[in-house]
Amino acid sequence: MNGAKQRLGDLMLIGSVVREEYGLAASAMRDTSPKSAGDPPALHVDRVSAGYRGKRQALDDISFSVEKGERVAVIGPNGAGKSTLFKAIVGVMQISSGRITIYGEDTHSSHSNVGYVPQQNTIDWSFPASVFDVVMMGRSRHIGWFRWPRKADRDIVRDILARLSLSDLAGRQISELSGGQRQRVFIARALAQDTRLMVLDEPFTGVDQNAEQEIIESLDILTDQGITLLLSTHHMENAALHFDKILILRQRLLAYGPPDDTLTAANLRDAFGVILPVMTQGDNLLMFRVDYAGEGTGNGSD
Repeated sequence: MNGAKQRLGDLMLIGSVVREEYGLAASAMRDTSPKSAGDPPALHVDRVSAGYRGKRQALDDISFSVEKGERVAVIGPNGAGKSTLFKAIVGVMQISSGRITIYGEDTHSSHSNVGYVPQQNTIDWSFPASVFDVVMMGRSRHIGWFRWPRKADRDIVRDILARLSLSDLAGRQISELSGGQRQRVFIARALAQDTRLMVLDEPFTGVDQNAEQEIIESLDILTDQGITLLLSTHHMENAALHFDKILILRQRLLAYGPPDDTLTAANLRDAFGVILPVMTQGDNLLMFRVDYAGEGTGNGSD
């Protein structure tokens, strides 16, 4: 009994969420623009396996598709393969088998379609660059090598900074920013790329509740632009309330679909072990906040 209590020590009950709210939130966020029957999905992952040399596979035969304009949250314990999946999608990690396409193009030829916001601890925040400079980096492929930004590029960056409420920070060094501000700057940089798919690795980690809300509002702006979102998180209440679908990962795909179908006690027990973060009570779903730092079975970087 004491052991079970200790394992549940990281859980915080945040209240009951009515199932109907899921449908309202998802329909409000989903891109409702017409789609041709022949349009390829925004992202298609087909039987993908990947890993690191000398270690077991971080991903084992993963398959799923994300449609244009959808918001998908990826959850799973540390070491589940989330970061490995994202690196494979953006083409910085080679897969051992399978295929990944972005809007029908192979991932190695579709860099113009995807933006990547990595984990904060992988970025050198001491690099001497202003907020304006970092967002302008997103225009680099439009500007070309060894060329100065044009007035049109500067206008685009100013417009993006205004939309994300970052104009007042344009001249600040990124080392001076809070965690939430840094995340919004990198979202702005990806938006400056004219990306169609954005991949965000743990953007809610290390930020306070106000910053979480600011990031969610930034994601809403991206959705309004028709950008498809794939985001990893340990914050399951955010995943349930603000995303169309949830993908549960632990080296292999355990579940994929709408929150009320995937966030079941059985699925989460398979992912996290003995933890039961969700309980059903009548028409309500009792949600627990989980910042899980338990045992992973991958390489520890996911």
